[in-house]
Amino acid sequence: MSHTVTIRAEVRDRQAVEAACQRLKIPAPVEATVTLFSNQVTGLAVALPDWHYPVVCDLPQGRLHYDNFDGRWGDPRELDRFLQAYVVEKARLEAHKQGHTVTERVLADQSIVLSIAVAGGA
Repeated sequence: MSHTVTIRAEVRDRQAVEAACQRLKIPAPVEATVTLFSNQVTGLAVALPDWHYPVVCDLPQGRLHYDNFDGRWGDPRELDRFLQAYVVEKARLEAHKQGHTVTERVLADQSIVLSIAVAGGA
């Protein structure tokens, strides 16, 4: 049986953030206080490719703080790639915690289909 799921993500899981960075082959995130143009934020800082400032994950709140100056200081597609990788890794981690098997297929449009096999499921 197949199910389609839509996910609204809050970034709260450090292990999934780290796995997303590994997946994208970007530097590991670091705990930091970062100045984003004129204000400071503290959290797990992720350095996206060619971004002027890192994206800072406020894990307790599930929020992301960033300043890309309407795309002038960072391509929004890189943030989309990071969020996609985060969601995939979070789903994978949760499925594995429950003993499920996960397979992944990347489509031509770069969307990702995850199939989760439930042991003993039909």
